[in-house]
Amino acid sequence: MAAAAERDGPGRRGKRAGEAAAEAAEEERGGRRRRSFQPAAEHRGTTVLHETISTRLQPLPARHFDTSTTEPISFFLSGLEELLAWQPDGNDDFNVAAVPLAQRQPPLHSRRPRTLVCHDMRGGYLEDRFIQGSATRNPYVFYHWRHIDIFVYFSHHTVTIPPVCWTNAAHRNGVPVLGTFITEWTGGEKLCEAFLAGGAEAYRAVSDQLARIAQHYRFDGWLINIENTLSAVAVENLAPFLRHLTAQVHSAVPGGLVIWYDSVLENGALKWQNELNEQNRVFFDACDGLFVNYNWKEEHLERTRRLARQRHADVYIGVDVFARGDVVGGGFDSDKSLSLIRKHSLSAAIFAPGWVYEHLGEENFLQNENKFWGLLADYLPTHSICMLPLATSFSLGMGTSRFLTGKEEEAGPWYNLSAQEIQPLYTESESQLITSCCLQDAWCGGSSLRVQGTIPPGEERVAIRLFSFQMQAPPKLFLNLLYKMEGPHRDEFAVALELTTWHSGTCHDGNVTPLPEPHGRHHPRLLPAPPPGLSKLLAACSHGSHGWTSRCYELELQGCVLRDLSLLVSRHQSSPQETRFTCLLGEVRVLDAASVAASPPQVQSVTASQVWWQEGPDAQQLSLSLTLRWAFPPGRANHFRVLSLGTRCRRGQPQQRQLLGLAHACLFRVVGLAVPRPAAGQSCQLELLVEPVMPNELPVDPDRWGRLVLVYSEPAGGSS
Repeated sequence: MAAAAERDGPGRRGKRAGEAAAEAAEEERGGRRRRSFQPAAEHRGTTVLHETISTRLQPLPARHFDTSTTEPISFFLSGLEELLAWQPDGNDDFNVAAVPLAQRQPPLHSRRPRTLVCHDMRGGYLEDRFIQGSATRNPYVFYHWRHIDIFVYFSHHTVTIPPVCWTNAAHRNGVPVLGTFITEWTGGEKLCEAFLAGGAEAYRAVSDQLARIAQHYRFDGWLINIENTLSAVAVENLAPFLRHLTAQVHSAVPGGLVIWYDSVLENGALKWQNELNEQNRVFFDACDGLFVNYNWKEEHLERTRRLARQRHADVYIGVDVFARGDVVGGGFDSDKSLSLIRKHSLSAAIFAPGWVYEHLGEENFLQNENKFWGLLADYLPTHSICMLPLATSFSLGMGTSRFLTGKEEEAGPWYNLSAQEIQPLYTESESQLITSCCLQDAWCGGSSLRVQGTIPPGEERVAIRLFSFQMQAPPKLFLNLLYKMEGPHRDEFAVALELTTWHSGTCHDGNVTPLPEPHGRHHPRLLPAPPPGLSKLLAACSHGSHGWTSRCYELELQGCVLRDLSLLVSRHQSSPQETRFTCLLGEVRVLDAASVAASPPQVQSVTASQVWWQEGPDAQQLSLSLTLRWAFPPGRANHFRVLSLGTRCRRGQPQQRQLLGLAHACLFRVVGLAVPRPAAGQSCQLELLVEPVMPNELPVDPDRWGRLVLVYSEPAGGSS
């Protein structure tokens, strides 16, 4: 490929709209009319780029891009040499997590026993390795984040770097993510001998690299799994290695963690203990926690609790959901394990909960997944949100279609955990009120939240708790609810939101009187018209907009601490009979009123690199792949929608907007986009848009989107 501008260095590559227009005018005056037209000047968010087509491809690094499609992929490191050779590379920017770890209560360092989930599925790096997602039907997803404290991505590669989609999804829901450093078998013995028996310089080089990797890719630490025997010299350096690694991770990653797996003893023998004892305590003392093997009995828990003392929450008792070996529970009986673990105030490490997907199959996965976690719910304390805005459409990061404002935007299966949104509290399947995922209809994304239940005889309404809070309320809140009632009697029900606060003598509703109840219940005032900042949001959302109804609320509070957000479903008339209902929730927002007035930033400096031209399905078409990058303040966008306005090869051609995908960082790889081949001596123009989606999900004016105009033509000689 040859380009009118230099290909390397984003600042040199594209021309601003004004420059391009001036250059175009100069070309016209000079009689050079090779291109059929030049783009008109655009606003400051537009970059214009001229490209000459060339199908002579330069391969992209196989570690970072799929060799057949050039899609960006997640990767691992094999062996000590690859680990020590690793250094940050611009090609792996796609692998850097874009979502910071959300705060929640209680924090991880509290003494409450925790729940760790260790994800181990078929060797890892399956469909989740495709950073921009895949067209996977019935994929595995995890979404019960409110119940867990730590997520570990496990594989048998030496250095398992968690696929970025898992880190983004977990962080959005307040859960830290650990990678895995593993050595095993004969190869593991040799590897350990190389870096542990080599002395302080050797093991510090390894620990320094592991800390740098976690810092660079923005995950939160490591599970260390040494499953091979160690020489006397090597084991002598094992605890110092763990101490140095833990110190480096703590320094490099705020809130970082290093957890040791119960395997090697202080004498170097490989012998799983199934407890904390004097033979493995030295490694527990050197890091943040111990992941205990699975073949324990209650007496192991008793001894562990006595020895751990004040650090009892740092001991994670293993629960193998596949029930391999002599274990307690497993499968749908895993609650038996959790019951004993919690009896002794210890933390739990649930290993391979993908059993639900692998063993029971894909067909009824979501139903079985809710059953599995529902059976454990009594032993899994939940976590509370402690920051606003809260805005979610309940998407699981997958779907059978993609929806936008209640209408199907794109048909066909898709899977991208980075697109998973904040998840609610899911109720148990045996309860009178059930929450589950609905893939058939949604307001935005791939799914909505289906709420099913019964209003008992003589009762007027029921409340379904959606989210738990523990945060100081701002002076004024805006709340927004999008819902759709289902069933033949949908008009018999009313739907609203209820917000409760923790008791406080200074908590006032509407700045009028103190709340008399121990836990104040607030029914926000329904606004007949949305406030100015929300008007665009609700413009397309009224009753009859694809069956969805919007409600906008305002609530003024003083000195209050938010507690719970619940959905209220009531019937218009009381009845001696029970009444069943089904309600789909499309979106819920809880916004600090002050944030609504804030003006979103401008997407700037859109550039293109790594441009690939390939022959299309026929002589009239080409296939285009390129990497877009842009500038936007860190942490200000929830994600970006990357759109194409289509290609024009002559003036007056109509343009049709097409969603190319979602970006969760300031870059996106356009892959295999079909574009027309320009006629000889002419050029075509492709326009790409970058639309920021803000955390409060209020719409952003198109003037603040980023634009790249690609003007492309065949080389002067006619060959590429």
